[in-house]
Amino acid sequence: MTTATAVGSVADRIMPHLLNIYGSSATARDFEIYAPNATFEDPLMRAHGVKQIKSAFYTLPKVFGESKITEYTVQENPMGPGKTEVVIQNKQHYKVLGKPVDLTSLIRLQLQDGKVVKHEDWWHGKPLKNRDTVGVPLVGRLAEASRRGAMLLTHALMGFGKDPTQPPPPPPTH
Repeated sequence: MTTATAVGSVADRIMPHLLNIYGSSATARDFEIYAPNATFEDPLMRAHGVKQIKSAFYTLPKVFGESKITEYTVQENPMGPGKTEVVIQNKQHYKVLGKPVDLTSLIRLQLQDGKVVKHEDWWHGKPLKNRDTVGVPLVGRLAEASRRGAMLLTHALMGFGKDPTQPPPPPPTH
């Protein structure tokens, strides 16, 4: 089941890129939907800036034998001049060590002037744990810090957001 709002909507423009990104087939062009200082957060990682977001998603094919969004519905909510929220109820499919793993997710995108400035992926529809969503602020801060640390390690391992489809630079000539 795949639905979107009005033809020519923000979702119609963004969804093909998100399907590539979550489907382990992203190219540099797919990440052009993000503003330069956009953020991405899920229960495992907290990324800031397009290069870190690229690292987070370029990791998918290295970790999972398969990854994709299998079903989704999209809702667009105008939030004011140039601002839109896109909410995507979806089912994601992964293969981990050859075993299928399916989960429901709520992707929340905040857009400003047509670019994603905030991307949250709430697994099983549960809000991310942070200092604002848990009863003990220290626990929320620890959750934020661990996601940030996981992102920094992943970012370093993934070449700091380097697009894997780009050829390596030519060797220096002497």
